[in-house]
Amino acid sequence: MVPLPAADIRRAVRAGLEEDLGEGDITTSALFSKPVPARALIVAQQPMVVAGLAAAVQTFLMVDPSLRLTTHTHDGGRIPVGAALLDIEGDGRSILQAERVALNFLQHLSGIATLTDRFCRAVRHTSARILDTRKTLPGWRALQKWAVALGGGINHRFSLGDGLLIKDNHLALLPKGRQAVHAACRLAHRDSSRAIPLIVEVESLAEVRQALAGKADIILLDNMTPAMVTQAVALIKRQAVVEVSGGITLKTVRAMAKAGADRISIGALTHSAPAATMSLELTPVRPSRRQRK
Repeated sequence: MVPLPAADIRRAVRAGLEEDLGEGDITTSALFSKPVPARALIVAQQPMVVAGLAAAVQTFLMVDPSLRLTTHTHDGGRIPVGAALLDIEGDGRSILQAERVALNFLQHLSGIATLTDRFCRAVRHTSARILDTRKTLPGWRALQKWAVALGGGINHRFSLGDGLLIKDNHLALLPKGRQAVHAACRLAHRDSSRAIPLIVEVESLAEVRQALAGKADIILLDNMTPAMVTQAVALIKRQAVVEVSGGITLKTVRAMAKAGADRISIGALTHSAPAATMSLELTPVRPSRRQRK
């Protein structure tokens, strides 16, 4: 089971509703002065891995605790086109007020989970695992990384305090020298007071050698071709975990995996995942003849 980031969901829902509903819903208020009994059904318009259902439920209940909700799937569930996700009954005014925020959570997070699932399936039967990055929307990191995990991916660092990762811009600020990667590794090992793996980003085979000499735990091959990755893997000889990154697509990810990558980190999982398509179908609930009496 992927842990539910409940506190992060509550915070994000409150922020979303304040942004969208903070000044009221003047259209709904102008049209309906009294409760309007209604039913809404959220339906998938594509196959998808569901993510954000808990956030959608929280959104509707935060707007109106009297709404009656029935879930037809769960976060992490794989559903076909036409499948129902969530049934909502109650005051139609409340449904209208929560609709956009709830769908924003469901569409965006399901899009991330669905794209992650596609990458994971693309490297099936290899030893490579798919990882995300810190390229997330500010304030949404926990939710986006949750969606990646629901899609079968693995979370990379959650923050700058969550791992030692020497990148090219760190090297750019260090004194210039032919052994900059090796020197950076020595500094990182000397200053680290915790048992955290050292990840070093490299761009050439010469830097791979320096990272090995610096006892890097994970060597991140950045923007290399599959042929270069194969050479680097032969050079590393299991002395470190091999990670690749940089412009990985669904067309190229399997070649990277077959070249010997243990981990493939992909920023597009969170910064470029297309929203999953779904609709909310809202209909009034007419009182029965007995109720009208």
